[in-house]
Amino acid sequence: MALFTLLDRAYFECMLFPRRLALGLAVLALVASSCSQGFAQDVVRPRLPNGKRPNIVWITVDDMSPHFSCYGETTIRTPHVDALAARGTLFRRAFVTAPICSISRSALITGCYQTTLGCQNHRSGSVRFPIRLPEGMKTVPELLRSAGYHTSNVSRDDFQGGKEKVAIAKTDYNFVWDRGAFYDESSWTERKEGAPFFVQIQLHGGKHRGQAPGTNWPARVRATLGRETPPSTVTLPPMLPDDPVIRADWAQYLDTVRYTDWEVGRIVEKLRERGELDNTVIFFWTDHGISHVRHKQFLYEGGIHVPLVVAGPGVPRGETRSDLVEHIDIAAATLGLAGVERPERMQGRNFFASDWRPKAFVFAARDRADETVDRIRSARSERWKYIRNSFTNRPYLQPNRYKDDKAIVQVMRRLHAGGKLNEAQRLVMAESRPAEELYDLEVDPHELTNLASEPSRKATLETMRKVLDDWEERTGDRGRDLEPEEVYLNYVKDERPEGGRGNRNPIFDANVELMRRWAKERPMMR
Repeated sequence: MALFTLLDRAYFECMLFPRRLALGLAVLALVASSCSQGFAQDVVRPRLPNGKRPNIVWITVDDMSPHFSCYGETTIRTPHVDALAARGTLFRRAFVTAPICSISRSALITGCYQTTLGCQNHRSGSVRFPIRLPEGMKTVPELLRSAGYHTSNVSRDDFQGGKEKVAIAKTDYNFVWDRGAFYDESSWTERKEGAPFFVQIQLHGGKHRGQAPGTNWPARVRATLGRETPPSTVTLPPMLPDDPVIRADWAQYLDTVRYTDWEVGRIVEKLRERGELDNTVIFFWTDHGISHVRHKQFLYEGGIHVPLVVAGPGVPRGETRSDLVEHIDIAAATLGLAGVERPERMQGRNFFASDWRPKAFVFAARDRADETVDRIRSARSERWKYIRNSFTNRPYLQPNRYKDDKAIVQVMRRLHAGGKLNEAQRLVMAESRPAEELYDLEVDPHELTNLASEPSRKATLETMRKVLDDWEERTGDRGRDLEPEEVYLNYVKDERPEGGRGNRNPIFDANVELMRRWAKERPMMR
């Protein structure tokens, strides 16, 4: 993967900026040198002074974007995440490779693009049509367990409760996996003496606010944090109308950020109480962006840009980084800090290793979400975002039971029908899509002006198009072909333990039938 990263950078420099030809040739020379010497493995970090490996805690949050004080949010304060960043490293340009829970988590735990593994469709795999990882592939928990780590995946309550036995919290993996090989049933506090621990802590995050502004969540916020965020104080992004429901929802979302910050404080304090904080590396991030109209399920920044903060032994203190990283790199960085060799087939790279090379591009993919069939791909450089839509003859907001049940989506549909949305707000309501989208993120961070048809941006468009083509080819994108109808019907109607329960209702069934009809009437465009 290091080779491909260098090739990407060289190609980009030469093609997009001819005056940088010398730099591009220099990079290619470095590639040649690397090839002659063989592929360098990520540098392994030394153990702690006492000879032990560091403990590792992953804090994974549902449905949340970087709306923390340390990322520039001013409406609320997030002192605990800010403190974590102050004693560690904050990544300003961290991105998930998929804007949907199970797809993102399948990529994370393997350190590989979900499209390479065939896990690109949301909650895919079943007893009848199982998805299996390549022969011999090991996930992060398995690799750490083999290295002597106690491994668990728990809720915050179980992390702090000190129970002898704990339940396995949210996993959402789209492949066949062995619970016994992944996680211990005992709590990290009950591990063998001297053994390091690896704990994944699952936080509910943005999901706390539910599908519509209500009263239960605000009551919990008041009881825990003392007060709610007033809707009048929030600043909405320009693609959202200033409607009371949307404003109230955004305020309640910000309270989920505040609550998450409070939970982080509780986790850190527990580690301190047990005398483990100084021996523990903490990773904090979210599985994708906020669940909103143009965010979750899409490849705009609101769907794939996430917070990432890492702190603990072996991590630079008080550092802010702006290089591009992908969430699959967390897997490689975890192994590096634990002193475990990264498998060659792992596509993620250790962003703390001495042989780390800044990425010229990061990539993301969105495929089927629940019953709704789609195929979107993106490539992002420091400045440019390129998006390719394979279903140009379908609306952005295709029918989707989960998303259409949200009050904010219902408001958007109502306002659009009444002609009350401005140009920026109407973008996501379009009944068809362009085949390509190109955005200059330096001047257009909200991705409102598509430059794909601008003659002056032709060279940039062609370069980004080629970059995405090359990525799909070299990583073996298995989403090029859609699921056969038999497989699709089996997956979407499967009553999965995590999600899927209750899907068998008239709206969901009607959407499934629409997808089957649209497969013929509005097929994927290649």
